[in-house]
Amino acid sequence: MRSIEQIIECTETLINDKTGKSLSFIQKAVLSASLLETKKSYGQIATENNYSENYIRQLVAPKLWQLLSITLGEKVNRTNCRAVLEQRLENSSLQTISQPTQMRQKINLEPPEGQVPLSSTLYIERNVEQVCYQVILQPRAFIHIKAPRKMGKTSLMTRILAYGSSRSYHPVRLSLHRAETEVFSSLEKFLRWFCTNITYQLGIKSKLDEYWDEDMGDLMNCTIYFQGYVLQEISTPIILALDEVNKLFEYPQLTRDFLGLLRSWYEETRDISIWQKLRILIVKSTDIHINLDTNKSPFNIGLAIDLPAFKRLQVEDLAQRHGLQLTSLQFEQLMALTGGLPYLVRLAFYHSVKYQIPVETLGQNTATDTGIFSEYLHYQLHCLLQNPDLVDGFQQVIRSTVPITLEQEVAFKLKSLGLIYMEGKTVTVSCGLYRQYFSDHFTNNTAILNHS
Repeated sequence: MRSIEQIIECTETLINDKTGKSLSFIQKAVLSASLLETKKSYGQIATENNYSENYIRQLVAPKLWQLLSITLGEKVNRTNCRAVLEQRLENSSLQTISQPTQMRQKINLEPPEGQVPLSSTLYIERNVEQVCYQVILQPRAFIHIKAPRKMGKTSLMTRILAYGSSRSYHPVRLSLHRAETEVFSSLEKFLRWFCTNITYQLGIKSKLDEYWDEDMGDLMNCTIYFQGYVLQEISTPIILALDEVNKLFEYPQLTRDFLGLLRSWYEETRDISIWQKLRILIVKSTDIHINLDTNKSPFNIGLAIDLPAFKRLQVEDLAQRHGLQLTSLQFEQLMALTGGLPYLVRLAFYHSVKYQIPVETLGQNTATDTGIFSEYLHYQLHCLLQNPDLVDGFQQVIRSTVPITLEQEVAFKLKSLGLIYMEGKTVTVSCGLYRQYFSDHFTNNTAILNHS
């Protein structure tokens, strides 16, 4: 009789061969608990893995049983899964499962740049997805996701929109970095651009000129347009997703006005029911460095998600999806090098698979101007050098072996770049790669200056 671990491993091979997909960490947890002689309830599974029971019961489990049913060509559920799987695995056609995982897996390798596609098998959940899915379906939903570059913000946003779309919500996605500079030249131009794009994505006719009255003021015009026209034209809620909101921060007064407008719309949902059709999702990669009235800021309401780095189990999951078998020591070294930062981990795995290079070899000479992380490190260095205060502050961090305190604005800006972690009032460097690269850079430059 096979162990549960063997059944799951063989089952994942079947799924990968049939569909090209892999089981997520939480899907494996549900399957493992369902294979026990005394099965665990969905409530127990949720508690043990820090998920909500409704998320397990309504989303994870149904998708798992559907995937298994498609793979095996017969109905699979929580009750019969062990019997069906054991019978199928006895089939002689599965003798190839004894081959090493790296030999038998079909890896759909994807470059780590940009958004992780919805269809990707390489997207790793971080226990925030299910919270966002539940919140976005609620009236007055307001979610803001904050993290440094290349942490997966847009990939998460895309999945929230897809989840809402599956519930017949209207997804509207605006990426502010795609707007021309002229759009930000005045509040009127920006708000008209904003409204025009929304009506276009909703598939309704633009009626801006009918609702825009210069005597009313731009903020009121925008509000009336939404309340009197846009929200009236749709029968199900809109999820308005604003990506790269930090683009606005280059225009402080525009930022204050627009963010205050979003906050006022949120407040309208208390008393005016039609505003409950609007759900807002904001994504930004930096902390805001302009003064905002507490009562006009949208960043102290709703659900705030500070997207975390990968934990050890999530990195192990991602390695398996790349068909990589790493030792415990290799995982420890990789976590120390990358700090679990998603882009750095994916870049390491991508190069390992694509060029057939052992992960431990990739760990050598990585913190150099020619290693696999060089382009990313150059960008981080460029950002850092724009502000001498940040250089001074970061040098203090990488020279210290214990957490230290920094001036608050310096700490926030370094955190925005992903260079440090903050815990309370103290900070530490995000990963060994940053410590090694920037230590070498600052040391070499100091030596050159002193020599000259």
